[in-house]
Amino acid sequence: MKNRKIKLLLIAGAMVGVVALAVAGKVENADKTFLSVATASTGGTYYPMGVGLANVWSNRLKQDGIQVSGQSSAGSIENIDLLQKNEAQLAILQSLIAVEAYEGVRNFEGRAYGHLRSISMLWPNVEHFVMLENKVKDGTLNDIAGTRFSVGPQASGTEQSTLIILQGVNLSKKSLTPEYLGYGDTVSAMRDGRLDGGALPAGVPAAAVTDMYASGVPSRILDVTDEQLANINAIANSWFRFDIKADTYPRQSKAVATIAQPNILVALNSLDEKLVYDLTKTLFENLPEVHQVHSAAKYISLENALKGVSVPLHIGAYKYYLEAGVTVPDYLIPPEAATLAANR
Repeated sequence: MKNRKIKLLLIAGAMVGVVALAVAGKVENADKTFLSVATASTGGTYYPMGVGLANVWSNRLKQDGIQVSGQSSAGSIENIDLLQKNEAQLAILQSLIAVEAYEGVRNFEGRAYGHLRSISMLWPNVEHFVMLENKVKDGTLNDIAGTRFSVGPQASGTEQSTLIILQGVNLSKKSLTPEYLGYGDTVSAMRDGRLDGGALPAGVPAAAVTDMYASGVPSRILDVTDEQLANINAIANSWFRFDIKADTYPRQSKAVATIAQPNILVALNSLDEKLVYDLTKTLFENLPEVHQVHSAAKYISLENALKGVSVPLHIGAYKYYLEAGVTVPDYLIPPEAATLAANR
């Protein structure tokens, strides 16, 4: 009996020790903040950008106990769900998807995410609408009418954004003979004369467009007029002016006035204000390091921060931009800013 009591006391003592260690662990981690950035598949640009930025934040904010990691996902639409479930606290989204989610339209019909907030534009997807020279009339998006044109693989982001752009210039699938090809296949089909043109949104320079020019396909990138841009944004305010400089591609002797849609960093409005302020400040005050993350990261700058962003800013990011002297359009001022002002 005596031995049994001793064993019980030892077990009880051990349990107290375990609990004490667990509590100590919680206290030790209480000063740490763990964040996850939802990106996309590991083969694209989203994932290395997310991981790279996470490393910059973790290194620069280590003294504040902030640790950030990149998380692969199926892309923009899933990222919204990950934010909702708090399985990610930050996410990279195609601007168009961010607008749809915020407004509750198209992919998010009837389920608006009004608490979604922007932090910054990261890099642009530049629209390359390519067309065979013998089909070019005025050299703008109007030339797509009546052609055999690839709108991108079915159910892809390329198809979705291309159809909205076409709608902005009063065109639809009925206005042309649509094909659903990837980038390389689009250029191959144009080379073989089986296709007149296609949509190839990508970072500049786009490999498929370089191949198109370098392999001698008699073609060009179409311009987008200011009026066309305004009409497209009236449907989904997600694009901004982007000029492809002359000689970006072989045989491209003149600049192309096209448009681009940004990929943006977002969070929910519930994410701590100071935390988002610190993340935003760190992003823009360590640009040489940020630009080493990926070739696409060279676009990250205060000058580009709000280009094509249409979802209101997070209050933390908004505060940083005001301090940095960035002019914030009225439609990007977070609703929380009015509450903040009223309480002062």
